[in-house]
Amino acid sequence: MNGVSEETFDNIEEIKSQARQVFDGLWEAAELSEGEILVVGCSSSEVAGHRIGSWSSEEIGKALFETFYEACREKGIYLAAQCCEHLNRAVILPREAAGKYGFPMVNVVPQLKAGGSFATAAYEGLPQAVAVEEVKAQAGIDIGDTLIGMHLQAVAVPVRMKVKAIGSAHVVCARTRLKYIGGQRAAYSEKLRG
Repeated sequence: MNGVSEETFDNIEEIKSQARQVFDGLWEAAELSEGEILVVGCSSSEVAGHRIGSWSSEEIGKALFETFYEACREKGIYLAAQCCEHLNRAVILPREAAGKYGFPMVNVVPQLKAGGSFATAAYEGLPQAVAVEEVKAQAGIDIGDTLIGMHLQAVAVPVRMKVKAIGSAHVVCARTRLKYIGGQRAAYSEKLRG
């Protein structure tokens, strides 16, 4: 298939290690609670050193999904996988999370060139995976400039990471916080988070 990588990568363990370091750094900064959502957008093409959307790698998508899913299970949070733009950046997540947060489900199955390798791996690997058009996640990891901002609840705050790339892909992370309202006389709690 045109635009699908058939090569094997000898640096998969390094890619997985970088991904886990990014997760751990964001986990520390975001202070997520059990049952909250981490959204991940991932271009396997960019990880492999190609232009986004041009070289989808099943191997990279699966390796990154397994790394993030294992980390999320350890921490008791939900993993949500953003699809590529061919599916209008729909999100794959467990049915349980969609129900808990009231996200309306849509009928679509991601594939390598219509959804992307990471979302395809998530659809195959998450328990009772479903697609939704939009989530409001409490934190996010953007691998390869996939633009996950639409899936973060307000207010998104950038998190500076020590690891700035996974493979060849640029990485940007964010956590969220509650909106500040009330003006100059208002007092704010440091204990509450979005």
